[in-house]
Amino acid sequence: MSTTLPVLSLLETRVLGVLAEKQRTVPDSYPLTLNSLVSGCNQKSSRDPVIDAAETEVLAVLDSLRGLSLIMETSGGRASRYAHNIERVLHIPTQSTALLAMLMLRGPQTAGELRLNCERLHKFADISSVESFLVELAERAAGGLVVELPRQPGSRENRWTHLLSGAPAIEERMAAGAAMMGRLCAELGVSAK
Repeated sequence: MSTTLPVLSLLETRVLGVLAEKQRTVPDSYPLTLNSLVSGCNQKSSRDPVIDAAETEVLAVLDSLRGLSLIMETSGGRASRYAHNIERVLHIPTQSTALLAMLMLRGPQTAGELRLNCERLHKFADISSVESFLVELAERAAGGLVVELPRQPGSRENRWTHLLSGAPAIEERMAAGAAMMGRLCAELGVSAK
């Protein structure tokens, strides 16, 4: 079964990432209320980029994600609560959801960084198991959800990023990295090649 999603905005991916993260890290208060969800989206630590979303913006995003079946709303008690539906809609296991959540919340990361950052969501046995799930996510028949980025100058490992917000601007990043490397080499008086 193929599920083609539209390109999601930064706030849409942030909401999904927060819901997936909080399901594992604060299970007693999951599904989340709107207030908890806004707080998670605007969290200053473990987020890249840091954003300042208004409650009305998050409500609009919840409506959009509900239309795509990516979230579910439950009522009962005093407030509506929201839960993600990532595994069912994208047909992926919870390990893959943990990786996607970290990429949605913290931006591009290496397999080693993902293993460390996913620790509270899923304990991967080793880096090769993280890489296996990443390759599986990249090579899905229904369309890749992640992509391995070209190695940046000075980096030892390639980083991965999610594709839920569309293809990354790799050329711009590579050009910026090359320009920075050129400036650094010029300052040091060495050849950039």
